Amino acid sequence: MGRRAPGDWAEPPAGASPGCAALPLVLLPGIWEPWRFLGPLARALRAAGHPVHAVAGLGWNGADLAESAERVVAHLRDADVRGGVLVAHSKGGLIGKQVLLHPGSAGRVAGLVAVATPFGGSSLSFGALSRTPLGLFAPRGAAIATLTEERAVNRRIVSLAPAWDQVVPEGSVLPGARNVALEAAGHFRPLADPGVHALIHTEAHALAAGAASSKEH
Repeated sequence: MGRRAPGDWAEPPAGASPGCAALPLVLLPGIWEPWRFLGPLARALRAAGHPVHAVAGLGWNGADLAESAERVVAHLRDADVRGGVLVAHSKGGLIGKQVLLHPGSAGRVAGLVAVATPFGGSSLSFGALSRTPLGLFAPRGAAIATLTEERAVNRRIVSLAPAWDQVVPEGSVLPGARNVALEAAGHFRPLADPGVHALIHTEAHALAAGAASSKEH
């Protein structure tokens, strides 16, 4: 997205295929990552033909999960997003799961594709870090424990796990979700990998198709 305003790409690009034009993707960055951090991914998804939304209300993304989810749901409502898919990095995936649990997201998002998300927490969140925003990643902390108990929405989540992750040593496997092991390694490198971009595109369409099929039955 470069220096564009967050709303500039909320409409499908000219010449987009109907399938892509009808599937908005909502970006959720990690902690202390502004929306521009996901620029390479945003540009790839936009080039594929999708409307791409950045949630400006997240700012530098330091708020707790509940407040962050409220800001995302407010964006979904204000932008009238319908049948979209959340695309997230790291903490953004935790926010995304919280959004799926929010009644205000019903009909607006089909699911979540998350990259390098610490669904089970990170062992690197300990000691003094527990008193900072990083404390929400504590494996035994309230935030992770509460989300872990909510299993029903996991089937609407695709978790993409890097080959290794220096920030989430335990990995990103989420029971009940579709878990995909990436060849790309590192907590941040997959975000700039064209192969990962293509996979996110594919998985987003699969989530949308699955949601549409469920409605028909």
